[in-house]
Amino acid sequence: MPGDLPSGRRWNLRWKPVTTETRPPVARTVTAWGIRLILGLTFVWASWHKILAPDQFARILYGYGVFPGAAINLMAIAVPFVELIAGLCLISGLYKRSGLLLINAMLLVFILIISFNLIRGHQFDCGCFSFEGSRETASAVWLLVRDVLMLGAGLFLWKSFNRASESG
Repeated sequence: MPGDLPSGRRWNLRWKPVTTETRPPVARTVTAWGIRLILGLTFVWASWHKILAPDQFARILYGYGVFPGAAINLMAIAVPFVELIAGLCLISGLYKRSGLLLINAMLLVFILIISFNLIRGHQFDCGCFSFEGSRETASAVWLLVRDVLMLGAGLFLWKSFNRASESG
């Protein structure tokens, strides 16, 4: 056959369009870097006060009213470090896809928990960036909008990572 090589392997005869540009446009690269920086710094910043005061963060988790009591202390210790490591991975570029996957997963969980508490009318303190938060419904709606926007940015970034891995 014309596509066979002497080694027994076959040629890959699939057609690929020829492009002159092999790298993504500069604007997309700069946008992706900006989103990486913003999401990464947001999660590093959000983790800091939780790492310093896990007891207060445990009270916040208890106030959500959705977690089993036995898991709250473990979550109060583990979640801030996951936020910190995921944010640092995204900023540094080391394991950036893994860091982004963790961030997107955490954002999805945050969205579900906030939505659940809004639907049932439960007042809660977010504890996202400080422990003195507002317990008003308008504040919770803003949290939900903010997290949805950050998840959208994370999904855009995931798509750009996939596009970059396919092209080179």
